[in-house]
Parts: sequence; C-alpha cells; structure tokens
Amino acid sequence: MNEWILGHYNLWRGLHIIAVVAWMAGMLYLPRLYVYHTTAIPDGELDTNLRVMEAKLLKIIMNPAFVLTWIFGLTLIWVDGQTRGWGFLHQPWMIAKLAGVLFMTGWHHYLAKARKAFAAGQNKRSNKFWRMVNELPAVALIVMVLAVTTEFGAR
Repeated sequence: MNEWILGHYNLWRGLHIIAVVAWMAGMLYLPRLYVYHTTAIPDGELDTNLRVMEAKLLKIIMNPAFVLTWIFGLTLIWVDGQTRGWGFLHQPWMIAKLAGVLFMTGWHHYLAKARKAFAAGQNKRSNKFWRMVNELPAVALIVMVLAVTTEFGAR
C-alpha cells in the first residue's frame, strides 16, 4: 500500500489542486453572497434565496473540497517526507504555505459561522466589511502559490 501511495505522487498533486480550486471558488464566492445578503429584506425573497445558496455552497462544495484539500495535502507532505526527508517542513516556503493553510482553515470556519448568523437573521457585519474581507483568500492564495512554486528561501 505504501509503495502504491508513494508511486502516485502526481495523482495526489492533481487531486490536491482540483480540491483547492473548488475550495477557493467557494471561499471567494461566499463572502460576495454575504455582501448581497446584508441588503436583503429579512424573510424576503432575496433573503430566502441567499440562505439556500449559502447553505448549499458551504455544504455541497466548500466543506467537501476543504476536507479533500487537507487529505491530499497531508498525503503530499507524507510522500515528500518519505522520499525527500522531512527537512522541507522547516523551509520558509513551506512555513508560508502551512501558515496560509491555517489561515484559510480558520477563515473557512469563520465564514461557516457567519452563514449560521445570516440564517438566523443575526448578521452583525456590514456590506462594507464583507466587500473588504472578500479579497483575503485571494491574497493568501497568491502568497501560498508563489511560496511553493518558487520555494522561496530554500537552501
């Protein structure tokens, strides 16, 4: 089994990228829905539609993609550790990547909590707030991708 896992690195990498793309799509779209939701009349048609859209986006796309991103990412780390040694975990590029992953994970949970607040009619954040923070996942993505593809600070 270990040999099979080790021998399919490109498969794990491809599946990881697919999962990240799906997760990022949701991470960028859900706050945009919140921008519109802040202007909806409580229990009106828009409010009702956005509640459904937000719940489905989170539960059908974002949550599975989040889990798969972690599974395939940890698989890649394990394969790299087995084949290259574990020293890469201490490289600045990998530390930046892992910090980004932790941020994205925390942001995912924050967005999920916000969805519950919207569903309960208890959102406390403004339209302006959601517009501003909508870009945070994109900034994290840029930092992580550039850190990994350039192996910034590698020795």
